[in-house]
Amino acid sequence: MSFSSATNLAQPLQLNTTASTPRSNDKPSLLLPTKASSFLGSTRKLRPASLAHSIAHRRSAVVAISEAVKEKKVQASSNLLITKEEGLELYEDMVLGRSFEDMCAQMYYRGKMFGFVHLYNGQEAVSTGFIKLTKKEDSVVSTYRDHVHSLSKGVPAREVMSELFGKATGCCRGQGGSMHMFSKEYNVLGGFAFIGEGIPVATGAAFSSKYRREVMKQADCDHVTLAFFGDGTANNGQFFECLNMAALWKLPIIFVVENNLWAIGMSHLRATSDPEIWKKGPAFGMPGVHVDGMDVLKVREVAKEAIGRARRGEGPTLVECETYRFRGHSLADPDELRDPAEKAHYAARDPITALKKYLLDNNLATEQDLKAIHKKIDEVVEDAVEFADESPLPPRSQLLENVFADPKGFGIGPDGSYRCEDPKFTQGTAHV
Repeated sequence: MSFSSATNLAQPLQLNTTASTPRSNDKPSLLLPTKASSFLGSTRKLRPASLAHSIAHRRSAVVAISEAVKEKKVQASSNLLITKEEGLELYEDMVLGRSFEDMCAQMYYRGKMFGFVHLYNGQEAVSTGFIKLTKKEDSVVSTYRDHVHSLSKGVPAREVMSELFGKATGCCRGQGGSMHMFSKEYNVLGGFAFIGEGIPVATGAAFSSKYRREVMKQADCDHVTLAFFGDGTANNGQFFECLNMAALWKLPIIFVVENNLWAIGMSHLRATSDPEIWKKGPAFGMPGVHVDGMDVLKVREVAKEAIGRARRGEGPTLVECETYRFRGHSLADPDELRDPAEKAHYAARDPITALKKYLLDNNLATEQDLKAIHKKIDEVVEDAVEFADESPLPPRSQLLENVFADPKGFGIGPDGSYRCEDPKFTQGTAHV
């Protein structure tokens, strides 16, 4: 399976779902269709075939990725999409993400966490499918829904939980909290509270990789960057600016849209003139792909090609993963706006349950193997909570660190005391 080059048009991946699924299961045509798109009920017509023909010299169609995935699925067991070891690794990572988030909900309601906490339940296939294919040197840029991305990248559960508890042992020493996970060691370049904030950071990280390889002649620098964001961000100006920059400079970055169909309480359909986000990729000369974000194996197949393209210097890819969050926007959200039937439909397509069935049906794991994973993860999460609860709070001296460029300058005096506590602090501040 391969995508087209950065100047080719990629067709969307079709979902293997029931008739009630919002998206169409029609096979993609070689030119842009003239019929109305049935994506999520949209009635907007796509561009006429004559317009598509006029740009055919620089954009050619590719085979739908769904066909490649389907072809692989029917092959002999020796040619399965994953090995036993890979399958167990994927399953463990997804179970860790789900169990960790469930524990976060408990701790939040017990008053152990403060502020807004956004959980990732239901979207695990996206994080696992992409991040478990990366190297430690690769970068991940997340959103405010960043706990699981950090765990998938390798940040220890203890450090993530401690950060949520606001403790000094957290990955940001307790100063980041739920929405601002960061780890220099594992190249998690931050969770970002405002939508679109992380995309320019991710683009800069990808530029750094390309600069180091091509200008500084670091031949072994084939690092890629994953930029995760939601459907609501896809209408943000920074998104379009960075797509253009990444395509122009052929940066090693994958833009991963976690389209869970809702931007807080706003339906994706009501906020977007053309809800097929994947099509924004070809508009900038890069492949655009739509994949079933509830199927970790499909996500993984798409991720393999996108990451491979980036490592080979072939440029960026835009991947739209259609997924669904099983909880409200945050733990403060009563989740009363979404249709119960819609929630039930996606709950029946739980990505962890689907992977479990695949592993068992293809003799890649036994019930005992999977139970052992659940037991292991339960212990890891319990240990993380105990560690976070017993860890110390950040010292008062840490309060103004990382606020000013020089922590011993404006905020803290030479003797280590806070200048704001000096009665003369406000005098002559124009000369500071």
